[in-house]
Amino acid sequence: MADYIEPRVLKGFRDFLPQAEMIRRDLSEKIENCFRSFGFSPIDTPALEYADILLGKGGGETEKQIYRFKDKGERDVALRFDLTVPFARFTALHREELVFPFKRYHIGKVWRGENTQRGRYREFTQCDFDIIGSDSAAADFEILLLIRTALLSLGLDVTIRFNHRGLFNNFLSHIGQREKSVEVLRAVDKLAKVGADETRKTLTELAGEANAQKILDFISANRTLGSGSFTETLARMTELSGGASPESQRLAQLRQYMNDAVGCDDTFILDPSITRGLDYYTGVVFETFLNELPDIGSICSGGRYDNLAGLYSKDKDAISGVGSSIGLDRLIAALESLGKLPASKGCALAIACVNIEHSGRYQALAQKFRQSGVPCEVHSEGDGKQLVKQYVLAEKKGLRWVLVPGENPHDPVTLRDLAARKNRELSVEQAIDAIRKE
Repeated sequence: MADYIEPRVLKGFRDFLPQAEMIRRDLSEKIENCFRSFGFSPIDTPALEYADILLGKGGGETEKQIYRFKDKGERDVALRFDLTVPFARFTALHREELVFPFKRYHIGKVWRGENTQRGRYREFTQCDFDIIGSDSAAADFEILLLIRTALLSLGLDVTIRFNHRGLFNNFLSHIGQREKSVEVLRAVDKLAKVGADETRKTLTELAGEANAQKILDFISANRTLGSGSFTETLARMTELSGGASPESQRLAQLRQYMNDAVGCDDTFILDPSITRGLDYYTGVVFETFLNELPDIGSICSGGRYDNLAGLYSKDKDAISGVGSSIGLDRLIAALESLGKLPASKGCALAIACVNIEHSGRYQALAQKFRQSGVPCEVHSEGDGKQLVKQYVLAEKKGLRWVLVPGENPHDPVTLRDLAARKNRELSVEQAIDAIRKE
């Protein structure tokens, strides 16, 4: 056995020190509270699944990125690359136990062996939320509204761009390119990454020069109409796709909901270039961008995936679903770039150790603060002559206060404000009130 193993972390993977992890957890808690406020319920699924479960409808790009291997039982397994496909399997397996429409959220890690960049890693956390068992426009709109509400709760200024995959497919049928829809959709989905020239080149190779131009005209409909309003953009998309259809009507219905619920505030923009690259999307699709930092890309994406669960069920009744996912790591990278990363809400107070023999009493004292909503820790080493060392220790941990207990249980305590370098002699109750006011 080696005498020394160099400590190292795989590329695209990270350790999180306490301060960073507390911020992650605080943000995750805010997002989770928002999900619950809309009536969504939590679930969980295994990190490891049978490979055929995950690859059933993921597409070629997914297969290149998935972490796949044989386990000790020679089973073909893989780490989940998102939380939507495992949710489809979950729904098929537990269909008789669920009440539809079923609103779920799932916050967990996923793994993709892709190139790393700002806010994008090979192990990362997704915050998914879905409504399954309803194919109504109302369900589509609730997901869109939840995206808006969750990100506004974090103090972010966002634009949510949405489209309808079905309307795009109608357009492709109208120009005789429906059989190439998967390849065309993926090419369009990469427009922001590779640019217009490269996209034109790829589309020309797929559909010919004339059709490539028609596709580019369609996906830029909202940019070539002056104001680019919803009404004008939808009218142009409807015309280019061969006329009115259930898909264009769905988009019009969504806009009515937006007007009724939140007004025309430009949070939601109809954008025909939004297609989403994964094969399982069939209806409305959407991506969310930070107005102050658009270059970081979408921080929340999703769409409708009619009958995804049907891949894992012999039941012929389709289960429609719509959902979205907030990328927690990209969100944190964005907040950090904008200087909006919130301070962690960790422990604020330490109880100093004046006499190790009184450690039990110090824990009892700490309980009074905890029961009053003030998180605190108790120093397990030190004495009355080493208080400066305990102050320094608390400061290194990012704490604001140190409480020095009296010699006897009913003696006043000393509350040390580490930031102001000031002490106050108070009763325990007064110390609790002072900290809570801060």
